Amino acid sequence: MLIDVGTEAPEFTLKDQNNQEVTLADFRGRKAVLLVFYPLAFTGTCQGELAEIKDNLPAYANEDVQVLTVSVDSAYSHKIWAEREGYEFPLLADFWPHGGVAQAYGTFNDEAGFANRGTFLIDKAGVVRFAEMTGPGERRDQDGWRKALTELVG
Repeated sequence: MLIDVGTEAPEFTLKDQNNQEVTLADFRGRKAVLLVFYPLAFTGTCQGELAEIKDNLPAYANEDVQVLTVSVDSAYSHKIWAEREGYEFPLLADFWPHGGVAQAYGTFNDEAGFANRGTFLIDKAGVVRFAEMTGPGERRDQDGWRKALTELVG
């Protein structure tokens, strides 16, 4: 079950595409976090959604907000995908325990073995201010993210 807006975001530490640890708490008090779960690297819908982030990166990663993307893929596959597609934002590996962070946020798809498309906006205090989820193959409407970001950080 998807975590509720108004609850404290579950803490996590995951490795990015450069095999560096990224911890949610590192942003507490400094930046809001747009947390974007996607099923798998190298897939069409996921690639399109991350291209949207890449093409509009200043809206998602700036002095007020940090974008973090998460899938069950390994840091090594993320590295290849990021280099191939030009992604300059963190692609985090929820590899082991398999989908543990996706499970904590309520986006893990037990039948498929990967995260559904979950999106969360977490404020500087660590509280979830926006949450949505769509299933595999369903493209997200990123206008909702922009609206939530505008309401939170202006």
